[in-house]
Amino acid sequence: MLKIATAEFLQGVVDLRQLPKNELREIVYIGRSNVGKSSLLNKMCNKKNLARTSTIPGKTREINYYIINNDFYFVDLPGYGYAKVPEQMRAGWKKLIEDFLKRGEPVILAMQLIDSRQEPTPLDLMMMDWLEYYEVPYLLVLTKADKLPFSKLGKQIEIYKDRFQSQLTDGCCRGIVPFSIISGDGRTELLKYIELHLQTSPKKKKEAV
Repeated sequence: MLKIATAEFLQGVVDLRQLPKNELREIVYIGRSNVGKSSLLNKMCNKKNLARTSTIPGKTREINYYIINNDFYFVDLPGYGYAKVPEQMRAGWKKLIEDFLKRGEPVILAMQLIDSRQEPTPLDLMMMDWLEYYEVPYLLVLTKADKLPFSKLGKQIEIYKDRFQSQLTDGCCRGIVPFSIISGDGRTELLKYIELHLQTSPKKKKEAV
């Protein structure tokens, strides 16, 4: 199984012209504000303060790049859907994220995070539509799974499987994974998916200078 030996913050990006020049493969984390992206990313890397968490939803406005094992990137996209953010800013984030996904090749897998206790929001569904449209392989990661009783979590997973059956069978959704930052449940499964996509998406050959 994939081992994360090193994980370091590389840079924050507010304009796609600022993207890292070293075009490594990207594992992208997507979700609404306060869904737990930063906490999940920290747990994946076993580094408590690698990604900064905020008590103010909508505060993160950058695309944050983290270099993993000096081999690929974890990319934390800005959270979406926080009502107190001005409409103009929300529209700017929407364009930034869509333009980011349009690039195609560097993104080999996306993690679409949704709170396990809630129904997907219209913005969650829009994001999934974008991932399908741009043919980006993705996982539905149900965060805060520890906040649901085991039986209720199982029912919630079945509801998601029924609701998104077409995306799971004929679309780009590769699976549904419940995740707990308290227990770490789900981490091993996500690492297996990441490893699989790294194995099937070879490194880009460097062009001769």
